[in-house]
Amino acid sequence: MGKKLSKKNIVVIGGGTGVFVVLSSLRNYPYNLSAIVTMADDGGSTGILREDFGILPPGDVRRALIALSHSDNKILSRLFNYRFKEGRGLSGHSFGNLFLTALERLTGDFNRGIVEAGKILNIKGSVIPVALKPTHLMALLENGKVIKGETNIDIPKHNPEFKIKKIWLEPRARLNPEAVKAIKNADFVIIGPGDLYTSILPNILVAKMKEALKKSRAKKLYIVNIMTKYGETNHFQASDFVTEIEKYLGRGVLNHVLVNIERPDTKRLKKYREEKAEFVEFDGENLKKFPYKIIKAKILRPRGLLRHDFCKLARVLWNLVSS
Repeated sequence: MGKKLSKKNIVVIGGGTGVFVVLSSLRNYPYNLSAIVTMADDGGSTGILREDFGILPPGDVRRALIALSHSDNKILSRLFNYRFKEGRGLSGHSFGNLFLTALERLTGDFNRGIVEAGKILNIKGSVIPVALKPTHLMALLENGKVIKGETNIDIPKHNPEFKIKKIWLEPRARLNPEAVKAIKNADFVIIGPGDLYTSILPNILVAKMKEALKKSRAKKLYIVNIMTKYGETNHFQASDFVTEIEKYLGRGVLNHVLVNIERPDTKRLKKYREEKAEFVEFDGENLKKFPYKIIKAKILRPRGLLRHDFCKLARVLWNLVSS
């Protein structure tokens, strides 16, 4: 690594696979890691458990716990990710989601359940729900139609060609005091990558989040996605992602923006074209209008899904945090 080790406090904000990638990249580095995860998820196993038990959504918490796990027993991580494919009432459920639901019932508190799960998985760091009360993500489309629910935005039943004009939370959610504390004590805050409207911005929409980030002395980095998502970010370039983040976060809160410039080959793009997803272009001229340090890097996985590479991303983040 070459540089002096430092136990800096790193906070990662987001949801879905994006937070998993960043945490997995950094977990073997000498940082105190905290993951603040969205509580707007209402689809699949998470949505059913949320509806049936009245608990906060466990899906993004589960992913973050697995990413931070240092357990020598690798079967534990696989177990938490295991999804039942059959069984009346079990089919479609993730074991980790069921486990977190059971811990919430045993401890009487969702936060406490997360702590206990962290002990079992031997995590190094902490996983913090962004809010402590259930909320729903709402979206206004350019045609005037209002969509309720994260899963209905994520997997649209409406015409995905219509742009999202505005999003908000109902009812309003307030920032978890533990999240306030983590952001206040942070040396570095990393936002993203992840689905812009359904994984990243729901965290920013929580009351007091913008204020907490503005007050924090931490350096703040936004990691732009590698691919667009049909129905959310159609035809977006890098500057469009930054524009939307700034729209909800405010001007001048960020310090750095990280953009991948490593282009995948045609063969790897084929599957994504079928899903009407596009490679996010680095539009340097448009990015110049922002008062942030724009960092471009080759951080694409060499094979498989078009996501950020753990090792490449880790090196970029290490250099940035250590500078």
